[in-house]
Amino acid sequence: MTKKKLPHTVPGYISYSFFFLGILSAIAFRIIIIFQRLEPAWVRPVWYIGVIGYIGFFMYRYVIARKRKNVIRDFELIEKVRANACLSDEEREVTTYLLSSLKKSHEDINYLIIFILSIVAIFIDLLLSLYK
Repeated sequence: MTKKKLPHTVPGYISYSFFFLGILSAIAFRIIIIFQRLEPAWVRPVWYIGVIGYIGFFMYRYVIARKRKNVIRDFELIEKVRANACLSDEEREVTTYLLSSLKKSHEDINYLIIFILSIVAIFIDLLLSLYK
């Protein structure tokens, strides 16, 4: 078996940077509702901020997801766990990477914030509709 490149998690500042980029994009898309009514000239620039931010955020998430799936495939981790096979030091290291990567991930918090912002945006839009 040839030695495979062992993956590693990214430094915290990178993870947090993309987390905040995702939140900024979520806010941008939801605040469009307010700008549409109060300052229509800002709708397009804010939309671009949201789209460009999401391009960066989702590309980062795609890279992370592919990296995790490739590690599982390359090291045949599912098959080895199913077979109750002993893991080599290298396989334990990549399994630790996978678990650490999942533990460090902010995606659950990101999803919760996007959910809350969506509810708030709907509420604000309905409220603004009352005062046309």
